[in-house]
Amino acid sequence: MSEWLVLTLAMAAACGVVLIVTLLRHRRTGADYDASETPDVIEYMTMMIGVVYAIVLGLAIAGVWEARGAAQEHVRVEAQALHEISERARVYPEDIRERIRADVHTYVSHVVTKEWDAMAAQGELTDRGADLLARIRHDVTDYEPKSDFEAQAYQPLVDQVAAADDARSRRADSAGATMPGVVWFGLIIGGLVTIGMIFTLQIRRTPRELLLAGLFSALFAFLLFLIWDFDAPYSRGIAATAEPFRALFPHLDG
Repeated sequence: MSEWLVLTLAMAAACGVVLIVTLLRHRRTGADYDASETPDVIEYMTMMIGVVYAIVLGLAIAGVWEARGAAQEHVRVEAQALHEISERARVYPEDIRERIRADVHTYVSHVVTKEWDAMAAQGELTDRGADLLARIRHDVTDYEPKSDFEAQAYQPLVDQVAAADDARSRRADSAGATMPGVVWFGLIIGGLVTIGMIFTLQIRRTPRELLLAGLFSALFAFLLFLIWDFDAPYSRGIAATAEPFRALFPHLDG
């Protein structure tokens, strides 16, 4: 199901529930019911609950957006480290250089074509990717420099392998959902309570009030959908992409 369809259905459902409850509540009230009388304490409580929930929503949206940005940064760091390994290996003999570059190419191809789909579908990395990165590490660390020039390039190459490994680990940590279940529980219950407070204000069945109630509930549905959409940085909506790998290794498409 398309995410836009899910969003549309969620907003429509939120509006529909609020409007139906409002209409049913209005039918059950007597003719002498005065909808203009609302205790001041109810208005104050409604205002405070709305403000607190708005702050919570803002923090949640900022948190998942920051997690999405961090996930994209992990990809960039990993791609840059692998690119540095491929380029700095030029000081090594041809057979060693070509073996390192071939293994880097194999690893990057695996990440872009297979591991990325595994992250999106299962929220985890593949064992094959770990094996391919270990092969790159062995290519770099097992070679014994034959000259001072090669020796000077050895440690930076080892450092770049470590940087790629660290970025891969961070990418693995970011592959799943970032919001704990207890936070989702609080967001959903808080939304229901906040929308429920509409009915304590004794809204009437005028078109203006019904429109505002519907838009109010639809806004909450949209914000919760936005948090859910950003919650998995590699699989939903505006997700982190493998573009850094494609930009630094343009021959992948070939």
